[in-house]
Amino acid sequence: MADKRKLQGEIDRCLKKVSEGVETFEDIWQKVHSAANANQKEKYEADLKKEIKKLQRLRDQIKTWVASNEIKDKRQLQENRKLIETQMERFKIVERETKTKAYSKEGLGSATKVDPAQKEKEEICQWLTNTIDSLNMQVDLFESEMETLSAVTRKKKGEKEKQDRLEELKHYIERHRYHIKMLETLLRMLDNSTIEVDQIKKIKDDVEYYVDSSQDPDFKENEFLYDDLDLEDIAQTSIMATSPASNSNSNVEDELFNQCNSTPTSTTSSSPVPLSPANQSVVSNSMSSVLNVLILVYKSLREELVKIIAIPGSARSEGIVHVGGGGGVEC
Repeated sequence: MADKRKLQGEIDRCLKKVSEGVETFEDIWQKVHSAANANQKEKYEADLKKEIKKLQRLRDQIKTWVASNEIKDKRQLQENRKLIETQMERFKIVERETKTKAYSKEGLGSATKVDPAQKEKEEICQWLTNTIDSLNMQVDLFESEMETLSAVTRKKKGEKEKQDRLEELKHYIERHRYHIKMLETLLRMLDNSTIEVDQIKKIKDDVEYYVDSSQDPDFKENEFLYDDLDLEDIAQTSIMATSPASNSNSNVEDELFNQCNSTPTSTTSSSPVPLSPANQSVVSNSMSSVLNVLILVYKSLREELVKIIAIPGSARSEGIVHVGGGGGVEC
């Protein structure tokens, strides 16, 4: 009995926060649309995003309670969950308007005050981040609708429509997660300067078309959207961790690395040792940030190898390894 009272108390506090959060969201929404200038509007849009994030966390808690068997009457929880999802839809509208006006005259005018290339890179990074957030939010809504459909019992005549919609939602989620993975890869590559801004700009219109129109009945997806960027190969290489080198390494550098791998180790040699299979296994299970660090380390080691081989008097360039008490053995 005490546990039920405690649970009910938690639910009441959560629903109170939802009510306050929705009220705050509404207040900021009005400020966004009545802002006197672009700077004010940008500030209110940032506040609106923070508020929707809070509401999403409350929605996650409500979803947990809805799925629980301890709570019998779930109508109030479902109503509040729907209320939050309505605000999420409204936020998507604001986000779309912001994206449309990103290249206004005022924005282009202020861009001259900073390095144009750096400004362009920052804008693309922000666009990638916003697009990923939009796709994740749509996935949340799809999953919510799937849960609702699965929980509702209908007559047999409506069962086929329900199953068709569930399959459609599964397809949307699968495609959204694919695009999220690709865009996150692009964001990491851009941060590491392993891809040019112009390469990403070439796919920008198609990505935006997908985000805005993927649920339209006549929508046709571009299945070759990322082909020119070779993102599939990069993602697979990262997962398998077969090599920390990127696809952009030249043939000469690859040949040099292979030669170093096949060269016997000498006690007098100062050449760095390449990554071992054990380290490669660690890389494959590490987070993307750790993988990025290892890539930088590898590049540094490779540069050192080039310097060592280029020195005429070094033990590596002379090709001599001392074995036991005998004479030198040529590599």
